Amino acid sequence: MHLPSGSGPVLHFLFESLGFFLGYWFYAFLRRRSTDPISDSNRLWILIGAIFGALIGSRLVGALEYPPALMQATHPLLFALQCKTIMGGLFGGLLGVEGIKKTIGEKHSSGDVMVFPLLLGIGLGRIGCLAMGINEPTYGLPTQSVFGMDLGDGTLRHPTALYEIVFLVFFAGLLGYLQKRFRMERGFLFKLFMLGYFGFRFALEFLKPRYPVLGTLGTIQLTCIALWLYYLPTFRKFWTAPQTLIYAQR
Repeated sequence: MHLPSGSGPVLHFLFESLGFFLGYWFYAFLRRRSTDPISDSNRLWILIGAIFGALIGSRLVGALEYPPALMQATHPLLFALQCKTIMGGLFGGLLGVEGIKKTIGEKHSSGDVMVFPLLLGIGLGRIGCLAMGINEPTYGLPTQSVFGMDLGDGTLRHPTALYEIVFLVFFAGLLGYLQKRFRMERGFLFKLFMLGYFGFRFALEFLKPRYPVLGTLGTIQLTCIALWLYYLPTFRKFWTAPQTLIYAQR
């Protein structure tokens, strides 16, 4: 399979923009249809925490994906501002939200309404990444499997952006089924999304070029491990008292 060239930057900009705008529109739509125990003012502060946390996390993790380039940069801060990754954005956004909630004293979980808008936004963004081929650092390692695609350099590679799109479609279907089939503790759907997506990305990184930071693990994979450690209390609760987190609808 060969990826057509020439229109990559235009398609990348188009689908990344669609991901932002349609994701936010879907979020606003779902929030209007849901019962939100969080006040408008607190929700605004939470959104601000998510934006700034995501901005910082995205740039920080992106800059650390290849440490030698960061250390050799004439202006490290400017270099970091040019880097970005959705994994750092999600984890940074999570930390930003939790930090703001502790500051304003908000006890209610706020992430469930974001799950499907995030899935939509990430999926649309990945279409743009696929269109960019090897000009976007989301391409895979060379492969001789039937899934190999020529992403622009004449070499058959794992189309990791396409793998992710397929995963996101099935993952959205699975989470939608679980949401209809089971009652969940508020916030648990978002935790399932984060754990599932970070688990998938941890495995997917083995199919992509990466700079080994710890053993064979790259920065993205270490970020995934950090997320799992952050959710250790959820693992313990699910292990000891799963009925408090999820139970069948009557």
